[in-house]
Amino acid sequence: MNASQSSTAKPKTNADPQGGTTLTPDFRLPAIVALLAAPLFFISLWVCGAIELFAIFLVVQTATLRLTFADTSLKVFRGDTEIRDFPYSEWINWEIFWSPAAILFYFKEVNSIHFVPVIFDVNELRHALQIHAPKGSTVQSS
Repeated sequence: MNASQSSTAKPKTNADPQGGTTLTPDFRLPAIVALLAAPLFFISLWVCGAIELFAIFLVVQTATLRLTFADTSLKVFRGDTEIRDFPYSEWINWEIFWSPAAILFYFKEVNSIHFVPVIFDVNELRHALQIHAPKGSTVQSS
């Protein structure tokens, strides 16, 4: 067994030219939401339609948003445009919810709480979080 097949091998990530790590998109969550909504067609067209619209929204977000873990902050990009920046120094805690199939990434900053659907490779996300914002680290005062 070589290093790339080892169960302890680090996940592959996309190195960003600006020195960060950009997570690979993962379309599994939108696909599962869409598949779970399909049988609802026979029960309620409106409920099925609403959930399918949410699945389409997730597909668009997965295709257009990128999370980049830079040296000092988590950056959110839509295409090539940076739309948000979350400095690690303001993070208090983070969690990836539901172990069997990660569906939600939560992180808390000093003044706000954020919930992000897991539309990125969960292993890359977990690895990047452990490197850039390890649990148990304290918030730095400014």
